[in-house]
Amino acid sequence: MRKPAGALALYRVPRDPAAAVLLLHGGRPEGFAAPPTPNLPGLRMRPFTRAIAGAGAARDVVVAEVRYVHRGWNGHRADPVHDVWQALRELRCIAGPLPVVLVGHSMGGRAALRAAADPLVRAVVGLAPWCPPGEPVRHLGDTAVVLLHDEADQVTDARASWDYVRRARARGARAAGIVMPYGGHAMIRQARSWHRAATAATLGLLGLTALPEGLFTSRIPAAARPGSTTLSAAGAHRPV
Repeated sequence: MRKPAGALALYRVPRDPAAAVLLLHGGRPEGFAAPPTPNLPGLRMRPFTRAIAGAGAARDVVVAEVRYVHRGWNGHRADPVHDVWQALRELRCIAGPLPVVLVGHSMGGRAALRAAADPLVRAVVGLAPWCPPGEPVRHLGDTAVVLLHDEADQVTDARASWDYVRRARARGARAAGIVMPYGGHAMIRQARSWHRAATAATLGLLGLTALPEGLFTSRIPAAARPGSTTLSAAGAHRPV
């Protein structure tokens, strides 16, 4: 039995908030246990939380993280998606119907993309997201999507991210792919460039700063470098 309460972990709540950002860390393809403490994927996202909260343009933005009940995606259950929905319900109770950007890494990126149909969600920023072939795009509607990926990622496949952007655009969604030159899947090498890029995309999608001109009409990256793999059950013992 799921225990959905408490999915929202608040980091910063302004007195008169105008928008919100929810951050989602990675996980595993399968896993019914609760995320461990300390949780490496969660710690990996904390610098992104600090970077977004510390931006001057974000002074009126609620910044929070999503807590998962289970460690894994778990097939058709898509457990983290339910946690995102619960977090959005809690956010509405706390701060009202604010426009939200979801920022998710790896499995958290997939969960964010799946939750994009929620009326509160204005946009999704995916960091090295897990986008299996055929991941649905029809539900995006007016929700914008920006995916950041290092093409040398050995855990999730950048080619799948670019394919997601291509299919989303074909359905009329605003979608863009940004090639990150370093960082791999863990986003450690030149980490600050990831923090800056994610913050700029997030605040731009909220309309608080300017997005690059032509972002959603620019050329979609063609393909990843050889050696990239797609996250699957075979990688279930590697945290993402």
